[in-house]
Amino acid sequence: MAHVEVQPQSNVTLKHLKSKKRRSHLGGYILIYLITFVVMIPFLWMLLLSFKTNSEILNSPFSLPETLSFQNYQKAIETLDILLMYKNTFIIAGITIVGQIIITFMSSFALSRMVFKSKKLKSGLNFYFLLGLAIPPFILLFPVYRLTIELGLMNTHASLVLPYIATSISFNSLLFIGFLKGFPKEIEEAAIIDGCNLFSLCRKVVLPMIMPVVATIFIFNILYVWNEFPFAVTLISDESLSTIPLGISEFKGRWSIDYGGIIAASILIMIPQLVFFGFFQKYIIEGMTAGAVKG
Repeated sequence: MAHVEVQPQSNVTLKHLKSKKRRSHLGGYILIYLITFVVMIPFLWMLLLSFKTNSEILNSPFSLPETLSFQNYQKAIETLDILLMYKNTFIIAGITIVGQIIITFMSSFALSRMVFKSKKLKSGLNFYFLLGLAIPPFILLFPVYRLTIELGLMNTHASLVLPYIATSISFNSLLFIGFLKGFPKEIEEAAIIDGCNLFSLCRKVVLPMIMPVVATIFIFNILYVWNEFPFAVTLISDESLSTIPLGISEFKGRWSIDYGGIIAASILIMIPQLVFFGFFQKYIIEGMTAGAVKG
């Protein structure tokens, strides 16, 4: 039997492969940093404008400020009752998110787990829930305004909580259904054999195991409520119920606009969002990936 000797790979080839791999990694890092810089440009530009006067903003928006002045920030803090706006926003966000998670989890669990006599009914309900993704919230402003007046909810927290819950059902259902379809049924069957009823099954078994999706929904919805303006400006006219986006609009008068004040207030409101997103980005990626892969 002939003996075939395998020659080891030459050092030159190994060095070439390592060098090629190193260049590939370097190119990837450069591309990542470049994309990050491009994404950060609007925020950096806003930060630059916040130190300028209104005349500088209008006449030389891309140049450096002549003097580093914090007058816009001082004006924003003095004009806005920031603590009251934060309080109102957090109350509305808290009630909204709890309501959204309860409603969409229950409906999504039914659509992904319950047995329907008609498959067309099940697919029709699923399509109906997801159809809301194609409807812009602006189209709903007038009917929501009329309903709010008829129900006597103008200038109340409920006037914003109800539309926020309704407009988020489609997106939340998309994530929940996508994850629950890939959730192992054997775990539920074992819990039922151990004596769990439907409520205990959802609360003690299913919900704790889908926390990545719950965290993703929580983060996206709190950022949505934090920045939402059309419904707030339409349904809230009482300053004591003003939310954060409504407060920024106070710098816009009938005949003039305080651009410096608007930008400084926007920066003050944007920084907590960036910090919040930075802390919870891990859960956002996990939740979105889980829903995408398991759906």
